[in-house]
Parts: sequence; C-alpha cells; structure tokens
Amino acid sequence: MIDPKLGNLFMMSKVSKSPSVFLDRDGVLNKDIGYVHKPSQINWIPGAKEAVALLKNQGYLVFVVTNQSGIARGLYTEDEVEYLHAWMNTELLKSGGSSIDDFRYSPYHPAFENETYANFKNWRKPGPGMILDIIEKWPVDNLKSFLIGDRQSDIKAAEAANITGFLFNGGDLLTFVEAILASR
Repeated sequence: MIDPKLGNLFMMSKVSKSPSVFLDRDGVLNKDIGYVHKPSQINWIPGAKEAVALLKNQGYLVFVVTNQSGIARGLYTEDEVEYLHAWMNTELLKSGGSSIDDFRYSPYHPAFENETYANFKNWRKPGPGMILDIIEKWPVDNLKSFLIGDRQSDIKAAEAANITGFLFNGGDLLTFVEAILASR
C-alpha cells in the first residue's frame, strides 16, 4: 500500500532543486489498452525508452504519475501495479537507458468509493495530489519542470500543481520530448 505521508526519505533534503518531468504512464510510455497491470500488456510507445534516457542525460528527474482505477474496481492489486513499475524500470535499464526516479499512482475512482482509498481522492488526476506529493519529497524545481500526458485531466493536474503541461497525441515520444526541450 502506498503511504502518501512517506516518500523517498533520501531525497527529503532539498539542497538544490532539479528540473523534473512528470509522465503519465498509459498513453505516454506504453499504449493504453485499458487496465494495464502485467508486463505482458506493455507495448512501449515508440521512442519512450529513448525519451526517458534523454531526459535523464539532460539532468532531469523523471517521474510517473498514473491513475489506476482498476485497483478500486477490483481488477488488479497495488502489488501488481508496483511489480509492473519495477519491471518497467528493469526494462528501461536493460535497453541501456535510465530508470524512472519514482512512481505515483492513484487507486481511487469516484464510482468505486472505498474507505481504503479515500485518502487518495486528490491524487486522481485532474487532482494534483500525485505531483504535489513528489514535489514535497523530491528536490523539484517547478519553474524548470513539466508534465507530458495524453488527456486533458493530465494537463489540468499539471496546472493545479503549477507545472507546465504538454498534451501528447501519440507518435514518437522521443521526437515530442526533443521538441519540448528545444523550446525551453
């Protein structure tokens, strides 16, 4: 179970802030086929692994913020999501790239109210909770950071957290990221 009060304790010391990128998962890193929770369901977006590597090489912290209502719906467990995220990091490293610094997911869904997940209501995008939690626990420089998402709810979450949001409509993620970096 995620504890929204805990985080990466190593990074709690905010000595110097870093530019950071927040990535939605389904539709940005991998194709969104609905309720992805197993490695066999991951079909990487073209250029996704390379985009993460480029961002890391450019000095960005890279985070994933993803709504996972399948947990509240009883379709899969938090353990399965956490295993998938660890597997994704392993795959990123195997390809010669860099891993994601941290993952946040919201198990909450308003149609499936569950006391267990009530504390995560604000974490569900368009709420900014996942982003704000990372900002609290990592040395994020808001002014030099941005989010890439494939839905307006992602962009609204970024705006609510005072982070610039970019809407990814598909294609090659590396090309998309290169264009963003060139414009900044």
